[in-house]
Amino acid sequence: ALICFRFTVLCVAEKNDAAKGIAEIMSNGRARKREGYSVYNKIYEYEYHLFGQVRSVSKLSAGDFFLHCRHSCNPVLLFDAEVEKYCPENSVPIKRTLESEARQSQALIIWTDCDREGENIGFEVIDVCKAVKSNIQVFRARFSEITPNSVQRACETLGEPNIHISDAVDVRQELDLRIGAAFTRFQTLRLQKIFPSSLANQLISYGSCQFPTLGFVVERFKAIQAFIPETFFKIQVTHETEDEKVEFSWKRHRLFNHTACLVLYQMCMEDPIATVVSVTSKPKSKWRPLPLDTVELEKLASRKLKINAKETMRIAEKLYTQGYISYPRTETNMFPQGLNLTSLVEQQTQDPEWGAFAQGILDRGGPTPRNGNKSDQAHPPIHPTKYTNSLQGNERRLYEFVVRHFLACCSQDAQGQETTVDIEIVREKFCAHGLMIIARNYLEVYPYEKWYGKVIPVYEQGSQFQPTSMMMVEGETSPPQLLTEADLIALMEKHGIGTDATHAEHIETIKTRLYVGLTPDQRFLPGELGMGLVEGYNSMGYEMSKPDLRAELEADLKLVCEGRKNKAEALGHHVQKYKAVFTESVRKAKKLDEALSVYLGEAQEYTGPEHQDVEMALPVRKCPQCGRDMVLKKKSDGTGKFLSCTGYPSCKTAVWFPDMVLEVSRDESICPTCQPHPVHMLKFKFKKGSLPPMMPLEFVGCIGGCDEMLREVLNLKYLRAGSRARRGREAGDETSSMPLVPKRPRACGVCRQPGHTRNNCPLNC
Repeated sequence: ALICFRFTVLCVAEKNDAAKGIAEIMSNGRARKREGYSVYNKIYEYEYHLFGQVRSVSKLSAGDFFLHCRHSCNPVLLFDAEVEKYCPENSVPIKRTLESEARQSQALIIWTDCDREGENIGFEVIDVCKAVKSNIQVFRARFSEITPNSVQRACETLGEPNIHISDAVDVRQELDLRIGAAFTRFQTLRLQKIFPSSLANQLISYGSCQFPTLGFVVERFKAIQAFIPETFFKIQVTHETEDEKVEFSWKRHRLFNHTACLVLYQMCMEDPIATVVSVTSKPKSKWRPLPLDTVELEKLASRKLKINAKETMRIAEKLYTQGYISYPRTETNMFPQGLNLTSLVEQQTQDPEWGAFAQGILDRGGPTPRNGNKSDQAHPPIHPTKYTNSLQGNERRLYEFVVRHFLACCSQDAQGQETTVDIEIVREKFCAHGLMIIARNYLEVYPYEKWYGKVIPVYEQGSQFQPTSMMMVEGETSPPQLLTEADLIALMEKHGIGTDATHAEHIETIKTRLYVGLTPDQRFLPGELGMGLVEGYNSMGYEMSKPDLRAELEADLKLVCEGRKNKAEALGHHVQKYKAVFTESVRKAKKLDEALSVYLGEAQEYTGPEHQDVEMALPVRKCPQCGRDMVLKKKSDGTGKFLSCTGYPSCKTAVWFPDMVLEVSRDESICPTCQPHPVHMLKFKFKKGSLPPMMPLEFVGCIGGCDEMLREVLNLKYLRAGSRARRGREAGDETSSMPLVPKRPRACGVCRQPGHTRNNCPLNC
């Protein structure tokens, strides 16, 4: 007898439409819908046989419900401050639903999208569920389309979620948050004050992907501005017969020297008889398209359908969740061997427009796709998964494009016969081409490409004729054109800026920030703000609009995904690199003001914090009481500085330097002894006569406790972290004592004068 066990499995998808579609397939349309804590995310219950057992399955959508949070502070501190993840208020109902369902389930299956972001969301779901049920079994379903075959295959091949891919997303998100928050805060606060009439309410954002994207637009515009046209000259030969007019092109193409071209032209005119040197005819093919990946979809939809990349991906995601096309975020342009292309073509035979062409593919022996050489090992190329004729507007246009592209790819190349005629006039060579189309093949179903035939008369080798006309014509070289969206996406892909999932997002950002605009023919033109920002940062010597910094990060993220690089190592390296760029940018901020004043008018005097304040905000060491950073700050009376915990007012730990200290600043050197690492050394400058005669008035020292001379000069005392530290000291544990932190000196108890301390009163009270 076969004994079947019944237990509950929680399946979590990324979107409600996907959850509904998968539930409908797994339950054969018999899923029962019920409410959870979120009104927008439903729960679907049904029974499904998995691993020979009957499992009562509940499926719901989660989405990305965790966000990063950052408190307001000096921008430079954002590079080192602790990152907090929290669940925003509008996502709390989803979290409560997950917790409630997890308590009643024995297993969890992650059905989020099979890309980096989907893997990361999956681990967020896992963390929530394991927090309430630590022993819940976790599986990962991998699929590329919401169809019965794909869903069944995913259930039969359940695996484990990939922590390395999730780590890569964490690195990117945290780095983008730190960089974006720091630079955006710096730019916005400074430039709003300097250009109040132009930028009073403008958010001036920075992103390590959006800025190189802006840089491509500015670079093309400046290339057009710098372009100097050159005059060229060429010889043009035409021959007219009773039926046709043939234009022969000069094999030298063109010359930039007028005299040289004139001499050759005059030689030809003196003996203007053309001799046919050769007539060749060979087959000519126009290749059918490669299978469709995400970048190609964005570029072709922009060029052929005039739908921008953001709208294209929004529609494609909707078509995917409705089960009409495969997963639209893929880097693959070759069909896997296990994909049944014949059945996909058969589904399209019922359409009145392209059905006959689909049937023709089957009649000729089935699909013969032209494959590329890229594969992300996760998803097949974008293709139709189900036939429909119920779509409207741009949804129908994009679905039709995906279908026609798929059928064209599975068809045959267009075939033709090309004839080339080479002639000679006084040793100057010219040629003409003719084309006869024999079979249009894929072009019959793919109206987005054209191929025209060109008829030329029949010429025989060795024959001669008198050209109808022969002219020396003049022209000018043309500047490059402004970038289209397709051009911009191609540059982003080439230089590794963003991913196929984020190209549209970065382009949309620079448009909404008014860094760029669009011409009537939908080409990108940089705005005044965008030009000023790029030129300002470039003048500092940091080419932040170039793709190198971001491309290096994307390469490291790939290594993290493959498990070949540690998450913390990759994050730390790039945080410190951008932090160095940020501090130097703040030092040279006036160059940014000068560049923008060219476009926005005269800059007003800046009254905000200067670069010294940013230097002061650099962490010196960790607080011995709360573990937060300690930074240098100015005293309220402006007479000097003190070292304060960034956790003030909840933490009041501070180091008050006596009046004998004229200047103090952080040094880049780090004490090799004091803990917790790192403890930065400080540069001191003292008043004359305040130190013993043999001591220099300027030196670098450590206030972590190891520098006995500085300890005596500043009158530093050890602090203990409660009784635990005292017990550690008594036991001889040196690491248990807290680093040196002096108390603020008390005022003189007699004269009460500010700055006069109990032990050092100049009035000798």
